[in-house]
Amino acid sequence: MKRRVSALALAVLLTLGGCSLPGDPAVTPTPSPTPSPTPEPVETVFSLPCYPEDGFHPITGANRTNLLLAPLVYEGLFALDETFTPHEALCEDWTVSEDGLVWTFTLRSATFSDGSPLTADDAAYSLTLAMGSELYGERLRGIRAVSAPAEDTLVLTLHAPNGGLRALLDVPIVREGAEGEPPLGTGDYALIFGGEHWLLRRVSPVSEGSSAPVEIPLYSIRQTDDLIYAFDAQNISLVSTDLTGTNSLGFSGSFETWDYPTTTLLYVGLRTDGGPCAEQAVRQALLYGFDRSAVVSSLLSRHAQAATLPIHPDSPLYDQDLAGELEFSYQTMEQRLEEAGWVLSDAVRVRGREQLTLTFLVNSENTAKRSIAEHLSAGLERAGVAVELKVLPWEDYMAALERGNFDLYLGEVRLTADFDLSPLLSSGGSLNYGGYADAETDTLLAAFRAAAESSRPAAAADLCAHLAQTVPLVPLCFKNGSVLTHWGDLSGLTPTQQNVFYGFDGWEL
Repeated sequence: MKRRVSALALAVLLTLGGCSLPGDPAVTPTPSPTPSPTPEPVETVFSLPCYPEDGFHPITGANRTNLLLAPLVYEGLFALDETFTPHEALCEDWTVSEDGLVWTFTLRSATFSDGSPLTADDAAYSLTLAMGSELYGERLRGIRAVSAPAEDTLVLTLHAPNGGLRALLDVPIVREGAEGEPPLGTGDYALIFGGEHWLLRRVSPVSEGSSAPVEIPLYSIRQTDDLIYAFDAQNISLVSTDLTGTNSLGFSGSFETWDYPTTTLLYVGLRTDGGPCAEQAVRQALLYGFDRSAVVSSLLSRHAQAATLPIHPDSPLYDQDLAGELEFSYQTMEQRLEEAGWVLSDAVRVRGREQLTLTFLVNSENTAKRSIAEHLSAGLERAGVAVELKVLPWEDYMAALERGNFDLYLGEVRLTADFDLSPLLSSGGSLNYGGYADAETDTLLAAFRAAAESSRPAAAADLCAHLAQTVPLVPLCFKNGSVLTHWGDLSGLTPTQQNVFYGFDGWEL
């Protein structure tokens, strides 16, 4: 990789002879200094960080930095683009049974980095391993059985129909029974221990015109401070981070930021089984009461995308027309509260002798979330709604959620790429802290999950329209992830949530 280096600007001092007047002595010009040669561009090496002591297994591993390397070494049955749409990778064709429970995948011809052929047994082994892993187990909970009836045929049997299954199958496929760490993959690179350090070595041909390197050195990291230092010292070429997260790293110097969409939803959860928010009219009013644009631009520095629906705006499942109808509006919120009997008296909302007061929970350990909760509380109070903001440590925050000691809470959840909302919204869902129970919502959740690819947008629209009426939660935004690179070193990056190296052969290094 060639790194552009500006030539040194030299001040060339010339003594001007000018035009002599008649009779003036001639002026002898001072010789110009010899310019220094223009320095040659400095050649830098594209390198990436790793934590060697934490292992590199792409399914059972837990180190986030090491897992970022996986897409260069491994492929899944499918790969997701920036709209969370699945595209064929190791799978070249598939069929679905009439009842939607049995999926049959035909694998394309591929080889592992040692030249051995990919088989359906390898895919079955990998998915079975993933089903029991902390990283992938939750998303694959709907799979009941995995089998490989032929060398190029994989069969998945589900507990219930899921038309969005392909979006969950970007799980890395590794070779079955391979000894040692890391296992072999079918990707463009192989992980190699080069005597003293790990490196990535290219095992597939480089595309014509691509500047993708043949070898990528891996810089060894032992702790977070080492990662920051290595990036600031330009020992590594990029890092990926959540710039809004609790443990956001403090990188300094001049760097470029390449944001990518994620399925991480920030939302305001509502207690629906007691208190003021048990009243649907109050929840409908609150749906219009939060200024998402201000949250994204001012409090998250645009590292997020505002959303009025619990589906990412970049997804083809997002109903833009419905979303537009639900945009922030203080006037609409106040009108809905008035219609529900909550009138403004001496700058507070009252109904009879009762004052509208809401208890709002937020975790104290994330400064960005605390600022968001304070901003949202101030907006409600301007409309006459009294807010008791409780900023709690994580353990106390979770305990309050479990006990139902709240009216509102600021929540964050990473949804699966099929945007299954069942854990949040189904009756008895594992993340349904607000006590929301609605039979029609359960029916619509199941219908959306089961819908075939062609009918999924309509099913998503039906579900979101119903949620806009019942309002179990208020979506705020979907967070972005960020890739940081040194200024001017890289261009053409197209990172995605599951693969920050998406389209790597098209990058300019």
